[in-house]
Amino acid sequence: MVSLSKVGWFRPAALIVTAITLLRWVLLAFDHTDLYVDESQYWLWGQEFAFGYYSKPPLIGWLIGAVTTLAGSDSTFWVRMPGAFLHGATALILAAWAARLYGARAAILTAAAYATVPFAALGSLLISTDTVMAPFFAAALYAHHRLLQTRAPKFALWAGVAIGVAFMAKYAAIYFLIGVALAAIRPEGRIGWRNAALMLLAFALVISGNLIWNISHQFTTIFHTVDNVGWVRQDNPLAALNFASAAEFILSQFAVAGPVIFAALLITIRKLPIQAAFVLPPLLVVTVQALLGTAQANWAVAAYFAGIPLAIGLLQNRSRWLAASFAINAVFCITLPLLTIFTGIQWQGAPLIERQLGRAAMSRQIIAIAHAQGNPPILADNRSVLADLFYTGQSEGLTYYAPRPKGRAQNHYEQRYPLPTGLTGSLLWITNSAPSCATATYPLDATGSAYRKSGLAAYLVPAKCANAQQ
Repeated sequence: MVSLSKVGWFRPAALIVTAITLLRWVLLAFDHTDLYVDESQYWLWGQEFAFGYYSKPPLIGWLIGAVTTLAGSDSTFWVRMPGAFLHGATALILAAWAARLYGARAAILTAAAYATVPFAALGSLLISTDTVMAPFFAAALYAHHRLLQTRAPKFALWAGVAIGVAFMAKYAAIYFLIGVALAAIRPEGRIGWRNAALMLLAFALVISGNLIWNISHQFTTIFHTVDNVGWVRQDNPLAALNFASAAEFILSQFAVAGPVIFAALLITIRKLPIQAAFVLPPLLVVTVQALLGTAQANWAVAAYFAGIPLAIGLLQNRSRWLAASFAINAVFCITLPLLTIFTGIQWQGAPLIERQLGRAAMSRQIIAIAHAQGNPPILADNRSVLADLFYTGQSEGLTYYAPRPKGRAQNHYEQRYPLPTGLTGSLLWITNSAPSCATATYPLDATGSAYRKSGLAAYLVPAKCANAQQ
């Protein structure tokens, strides 16, 4: 048993988290993967300050823009670099909360457990909105706990500001406010009407810029979020319940949080501690989403900011289970970055991480063809191709367009870079179906890349013809 004072946990926890973060940065420097389509899009958002973007709130764009500007580089390392730091910060914030819940030993274990869970390992390799949301959601949880202890208005404001910033990273932060309401069902979980009003006021002020942006842009981001839910727009979503999808989502959580952590969390929340109010909503909502349609494994990540300290509360005196948890999660933490370094590892005749490869190479092929043909504008049907063209081809002096939207724009590129109706001359069209008016065809080599099965080729076409087919 480790005997430490209430504050004595910080130094060992910080040493553990710092060592993991530095190691992740070293390994990231040798990462040979290309930016994924979402990462390239977030980078593009960061080139232009706005209070909102097509599919997400603005914080991730602001962060990438700030980091790459300060670094003087748009390399994949600097785009992804904040991930490891943000998860490290989250680990220490949750440790501070765990110290107040269970003591110093639990704080150290919570920091180590959060820093090594699979979703934090992956989130340190790929920049995502979950990662940007994480430390602010954790700070809101800590502030809420202090508010319950003291009833001090400053903690209500702290919680409101923190969750407002988290909301500016990802709308899933709203689960925190749902958790506050659920916790208040029990007397010991009530913060008082005045503090609730202060929290909501601070939250509203922080997110006001994004709300105004959405109003002025026909609620673009909100509509995209609704589209992701899918069943909201169905006439009868109960007509096709997908139990297999719901089961798959639940099973996937053993991989997201690690099997021991997730199992311990399920055991812990059966007793419905106050903190379960912040765990159950994301898990239940996304399970229902999976039942009514489809759901990605990471959509319930918000559950684990409160869930990991709860799981550690159960596991802290079970040394064998803790050892098993750290051993299993260490495999993820070591294997994932190694796969990004040794990208030649294959499975069934293709690279194991094929979807992370070949995007920049495809863009360079397209750019070379365009230069050889006198730099015509480039039109691409494929959002992934467009995303990387803007990133890889940022300094090539070329213009990139998306197809004109039919009705509401389906992505950021259709919204901001649609093919102009008055374009003349020729353009290079990247598509998987040959246009009838193509004057020249250029094959694209997609071997061993994310586009291997796409059938993409480049076609030189008159702009008027391309406009007529839009």
